[in-house]
Amino acid sequence: MNYYLLIYYVAEDYLERRAPYREEHLRLVREAHARGELVMAGALADPADKAVLVFRSADKAVIEDFVRNDPYVKNGIVERWEIRRWTVVVP
Repeated sequence: MNYYLLIYYVAEDYLERRAPYREEHLRLVREAHARGELVMAGALADPADKAVLVFRSADKAVIEDFVRNDPYVKNGIVERWEIRRWTVVVP
C-alpha cells in the first residue's frame, strides 16, 4: 500500500461557492474514509487556498476516481489539483 497526497488548489472565493456542493463532497469523503482509502483530509487556513487529502491505496487510480467524482472539481471550485506519492517515515 502506498500513501498519496491529493492537493487541491481552490478558487479564491471557494468558501462562498462551496455551499451547494458541500454535502455531496463530504459524502464522497466519508465513503472513501469508510472504505479505508482516505486517511484524513482538511483545508489549509490563513490563507484558505488549498486542501490536502491523504490517501492510502495500492493504486493511484483510486485517487483519480475520487477527483473525477468530486463536485468541487466538477464545478470549478477546485481550480487545479495534483496527486503526489508520499514516502511516509513515521505513520
